[in-house]
Amino acid sequence: MSFLNNDFLLTTDAAKILYHKYAEKMPIIDYHCHLDPKDIYENKNYPNLTRMWLNDGIFGDHYKWRLERANGVKEDLITGNGDEYQKLVEWAKTIEKAIGNPLYEWTNLELKRFFGINKPFTEKNVPEIWEKVNGLLQKDEFKPRNLIKNANVKILCTTDDPSSDLKYHKLLAQDEKVNGFKVLPAMRPDNLIRINQGNYGEYLKKLEGASGIEITDFPSLINAMGQRFEYFNSLGCRLSDHGLNTYHFEQISTVEVDKIIEQAKTDNQHLTEHEINGYQSMLLEALMVLNKKYGWTMQYHINVLRNANKKMAKRLGADTGFDSMGSQSGIAGEIMSLFADAGEKLPKTMLYSTNPNDWMELATGMQSFQGEGVQKLQLGCAWWFNDTREGMNEQLTVMAQQSLLANFVGMLTDSRSFLSYPRHEYFRRVLCELIGKWVERGQVVDDYEYLGKIVSDISYNNANSYFGFLD
Repeated sequence: MSFLNNDFLLTTDAAKILYHKYAEKMPIIDYHCHLDPKDIYENKNYPNLTRMWLNDGIFGDHYKWRLERANGVKEDLITGNGDEYQKLVEWAKTIEKAIGNPLYEWTNLELKRFFGINKPFTEKNVPEIWEKVNGLLQKDEFKPRNLIKNANVKILCTTDDPSSDLKYHKLLAQDEKVNGFKVLPAMRPDNLIRINQGNYGEYLKKLEGASGIEITDFPSLINAMGQRFEYFNSLGCRLSDHGLNTYHFEQISTVEVDKIIEQAKTDNQHLTEHEINGYQSMLLEALMVLNKKYGWTMQYHINVLRNANKKMAKRLGADTGFDSMGSQSGIAGEIMSLFADAGEKLPKTMLYSTNPNDWMELATGMQSFQGEGVQKLQLGCAWWFNDTREGMNEQLTVMAQQSLLANFVGMLTDSRSFLSYPRHEYFRRVLCELIGKWVERGQVVDDYEYLGKIVSDISYNNANSYFGFLD
């Protein structure tokens, strides 16, 4: 089988039929990404492939940066100000050693799908690829908006702090018909949840300015967030996202939480674990009420070890490649305790973990809280370190065995790159291969119209209806 041929990852006749007939041409909904709406709006030509693909200052793809460090590439040629052509050479040298890593396939697939390059990405081929791609990047067809449109993306959701004015979302909304896709905000209130990190008092001032509500206690904090929910909702927001690197459920009183907020405004470094956990638990339940009020889906990204290399993280900042899989044992049980306490407050919810050891606990636990509509709770797709062929296969299998795979809302990019959309193709091939194997083994009926609908729904339709986009 030739590299990345028409049937790569598809080893059965059933898989090939399902992918090519039912999945391949479906549009994309990227309901969780880290693209900057400002970059989409300004729609500038990138000067070269390095700036688009590897790094633009301290912004870029830290998936790639981690591999380059493992290959001995100097930081100046990763996130620094080194020669941009040489940066691409170093990335090619790294990819040549990356067989078995999904980035090996994704990198070559991105060049093939966006730029029509069929030669493998190797050091030897860098001069030709550099010249061809850089020439294409100067054309209108290769500006960010056209890259999104040509990838058949209909909706993408960015990741936005509650204090954001969403200026560029409002501007982009005016261009939806011309663009052929929607750019919608998704709220991520991590700066509010992580009460013991950063300058909490300054952040509350920022939230006060955005909401127009003075924050003096917990009720006024939730009133301010209520204003932000209303504003985000008016601009099409349908999801929120919550990063819980670790989490322990604890109950506290309203009197306690007001005291915690008051202390944290000036000194959040001396809060006790009980105070941090209690504040976070009470805040999450209050945010559940707001999510449910507006019909949003509340996402939980859990169990991550952030900034393990503290020296480098301090030098370069967060999201620069120094995170890893978390190891909090029992975190799924803590989440279930939160859900049990929330009761009827619980909105539509998706659960992700970087640690696949949590998946069975999350999948079985969420089944205890289903109801009020189709698949109220979902096991989120194979996230971050798990978005490999094997990881996707495992997540799909757990979802199928413990809930209803046909209700699953599919893949996302979780990316900062305009070239990441082939990850959806990769996921769809894995999905069709899995179902094709079931057909081959006689586990499911070989009715392709029936199975094709399931594949089409997971690829696009389920996300459209579940999140309430109704594109």
